[in-house]
Amino acid sequence: MKLISWNVNGLRAVLRKNFLEYLDAEKPDVLCLQETKCSPDDVEQLWPAKYTTFWNSAEKKGYSGTALFTKQRPLKVTPHLGFAEHDREGRVLTAEFADYFLVNVYTPNSKRELTRLAYRQQWDRDFLGFLKQLERKKPVVFCGDLNVAHTEIDLTNPKANVKNHGFTPEERAGFSAFVAAGFLDTFREFEPGGGHYTWWSQMSDARARNVGWRLDYFLASSALRPRLKSAFIRPDVMGSDHCPVGIELK
Repeated sequence: MKLISWNVNGLRAVLRKNFLEYLDAEKPDVLCLQETKCSPDDVEQLWPAKYTTFWNSAEKKGYSGTALFTKQRPLKVTPHLGFAEHDREGRVLTAEFADYFLVNVYTPNSKRELTRLAYRQQWDRDFLGFLKQLERKKPVVFCGDLNVAHTEIDLTNPKANVKNHGFTPEERAGFSAFVAAGFLDTFREFEPGGGHYTWWSQMSDARARNVGWRLDYFLASSALRPRLKSAFIRPDVMGSDHCPVGIELK
């Protein structure tokens, strides 16, 4: 079972590049997209028939949004957390399968001036509570753009970014709370070293120089560790300022 997550930074834009070719080459069983910036009516006619698609679009047109492509139809798909203040921006899709939940998430950005940091901290607390509620029923995998580099090895220039959005102590603590609650950073189960990133600025030739941040993750309940076959990053896949990440489950 191959699960892929990708912040496409505008699905209509990446469709004009390489999206369908990538989908055909990667052949994921489930594909989770973030920052779709569109509704299904804009694009859905293009999908291969083997995938069933589910969408959660933001109320604000052209903003945020998540989508799920799956070969196996879930038992249920839920497009909200259950908090009115969190459920207007299309940031979550939860798919229930027979033996686990898969949560596709696009975590709110704290913004350059940290104007949304307090909201982001509340989001992290509420989202963790949501995950733990799900876990009472069966194990959970969650993936997406979490908008934080967790440790210093998760970005090229940690010292210069300590007070910047995406690497503040508060955001990093939010991620640490997931780990403390028993969720595994799947990539770190296989790769302890630095230099592995999933987002690069579109300025200063950052991607070619691999000056980046690891912002995109798969985390999983520790109960799923025996089934975790691999975790990987696809830095060579272009089309967005983020690249796909994925895991394989036995």
